[in-house]
Amino acid sequence: MARLLARYIGAAAQQAPARLAPSTGHLQRLCPFCTNSGTSSLTRYNETQIDTDWKKRLTPEQYVVTREKGTEMPFSGIYLNHTEEGMYHCVCCDTPLFSSTAKYDSGMGWPTFHEAHGTWEHDESHANILRRPDNSLGSEATEVICKQCDAHLGHVFDDGPDPSGQRFCINSLALNFKPKAK
Repeated sequence: MARLLARYIGAAAQQAPARLAPSTGHLQRLCPFCTNSGTSSLTRYNETQIDTDWKKRLTPEQYVVTREKGTEMPFSGIYLNHTEEGMYHCVCCDTPLFSSTAKYDSGMGWPTFHEAHGTWEHDESHANILRRPDNSLGSEATEVICKQCDAHLGHVFDDGPDPSGQRFCINSLALNFKPKAK
C-alpha cells in the first residue's frame, strides 16, 4: 500500500506545473497536494514575509521567546503571580490558550497550568496548542506551541497535579491576559 501511494504521489508531482522559484530563479515543481502555492514548506505561510511582520508586531523580547524559541528568566514574568479570573491568549495571534481556572503555583518560576483550554478528559484535539518533541535543551522535553501561528509558548512535563498530571510551564512573554467579563 505504501509503495502504491508513493508511486501515485510521484506521478502526480511529475505532472504538476512548474515555475521559477523567486529566490533562486531555478525551476520548481508546484506541489499538487499543497495549498501553499507550491513551496515545499509544511508551514501555513511564507516564513520570510511573516518574519518581518512578527518583528513589527512584537516586542524584541516577545519575538525571541515566541519566534526563536527563547525562554524568559524564571520568576520574571508578569503572569507568574497573576490571580485574576480570565483567559490567557497567544500574544502573536490572540488565540485562547489557557484558562485561569487551570493555573497553579508550581514554584518553578513560570506561569503554570495543569491543562490547555479546550482539553476534555485528556483529549487536546480541541485545544489550541500542539506538542512537539524538543531535544535542544540537552535532554528530552516536550515543547508547547500555538496551533494557529506556531508560536513557541513553553514546555510541558508529566509531573503536574491531578487530575491531568501535566505541568505546562509557559512564558509570560508568550501570553496576553483577558479578564473574565463581569
